[in-house]
This record gives sequence, C-alpha cells and structure tokens, in this order.
Amino acid sequence: MDSTTHFSRPSMGLLNLNEGDKRYQLTRHAPSEALSPFVKHFWVVSWDLNGLDSYPQHVVPNPCVNLVIERGNTFFFGPSGRKFSYLINGKGSVFGVKFKPGGFFPFIRVPVSSLYGQPMEVSGVLDVSAESLEERLLGDGCDADKARYMDSLLCAHLPAEDAQARLVHNIVQQIEQDREMLRVDDLSSSWNIHTRKLQRLFNQYVGIGPKTVIKLYRLQNAADLIDRGLHCDLVKLSQELGYHDQSHFIKDFKSIIGSTPEEYVNSRKNLSSNIRTGG
Repeated sequence: MDSTTHFSRPSMGLLNLNEGDKRYQLTRHAPSEALSPFVKHFWVVSWDLNGLDSYPQHVVPNPCVNLVIERGNTFFFGPSGRKFSYLINGKGSVFGVKFKPGGFFPFIRVPVSSLYGQPMEVSGVLDVSAESLEERLLGDGCDADKARYMDSLLCAHLPAEDAQARLVHNIVQQIEQDREMLRVDDLSSSWNIHTRKLQRLFNQYVGIGPKTVIKLYRLQNAADLIDRGLHCDLVKLSQELGYHDQSHFIKDFKSIIGSTPEEYVNSRKNLSSNIRTGG
C-alpha cells in the first residue's frame, strides 16, 4: 500500500464539510491492490476541542459497511437509510475502514442486511479483540502506519473475489453517477435484472434496498451543492438531479436529511450569518 496516497476532499456525505474542517482533521488512505476489490479507503478523524464547544457532525451515509474503531464502540456498522449525527467533543480520534458497496459480504457470507441496526463484533471476522484494535489504532502514531496495519490485518483474512459483489458495486456506481436513475424499474431495465432479484442482491450485498440507495445519493448530492453555495434555486436543483416533480424532491430530501430543502438552505444561511457576526 502506498502510504503517500491521499484522496481529494469530496464530502462523501459529510454535511457542511467546510465548517467541520475547522473542528477536526480527516484523512483518507488508499488500500493495497489486493484489498482494493473490497475496500474503498481507510479514514482517520482526529480532534482537540478541549475548552471549546462540542460540534455535531451530520452525515448522510453511503451504502457501505464501515468498520469503526472508537473507544468502547468498535464494530462493523451496516449502512443506514437516513442522516445520522456524531457529537465531537474533548480530544480524541476514530479510525475507520469504508468497504465498497458489496465489498463486505465476501468476508462474512451472510446478508449484510443483518447488520441493519445490529452492528457486528470485530472478533468474529478478524480474530482480534475490539480492545486490541483500539489500543493499536487510537494512540499516537502516523495515520499512514495505522492504515498499513489495518490493511495487513484485512489481507490476512482476504476472501476470494466475488463476481456478484463486483456486479453490485457497478450497479451502485451507476446510481451514484447517473442522476436520471430515480426508479428501481429503470435500474432493473438498465441491467436486465428482474426487480425482485435486484432487491435480493441488495439485501445480501449492500444491506439496504436499491430505492433507498438511489435516494441517498441524490439527496447527498443536493445537500452538498447547497453546502457549497452552488444552488439556491431549489426548483432548478431538483430538475438537475433528475426530479421532474418538486414535491417528490421535497419529500425525499426531508426523509433523508430531516428537513425540507428550503429549511436546509435557511439553516446554512443562519450558520454563515452567525460565523460572520461571531454568534
């Protein structure tokens, strides 16, 4: 693994990323070639807010399993269908492994949907305790060295490549990149896979259904554009994202983000105003 390989800073679901940059440091590291069919990247978040206010980081999840190594809370977490928040306070760090959509199933060979609301212990997959990973990866040391250690650990349990996992990853990639892909029926036609089989594949390999994955990517994209101040015309934004019905866009946005698009735009304006005035 090339420890000097770092990713650019796409939001990847982190809402209001520019504000988060002031509160914590986030680095991402590429996996080795052997691990790349399964893992998207390693990530490390560290912060020191001693004497400062806590900061809630809101996240629209990707349709990926994450191994999250955090003091007293180290598990494999399946994808969720809506925004969640992580309260950053004091001083600390978290180390993570983001698997590609479909990339975690080959390690466990049970439906990833079984992780929904029920995180998986690390010991059953990697033959190490959560406590040992926390000691190794949450102390002092170079982030790249920590990523290399985790890469080696996963490679020691490397499964055979799975053609179905690769297929699912490609389908999810199309959802991410094609803004016109708004219906499961369209996805089914595009890949010549019956909708019921598509549902089974996503249940087994992704953990959430294709309809939810479509919504996650569309609304993550919308929130990111609003965060970066690239869109205030919400009707135009919904059309550019492939929505032909404004009410459908509003309903989907609220179901994932937790507020309407207009409320979200206003919250960003209020935050900017508070920052300028020191509020």
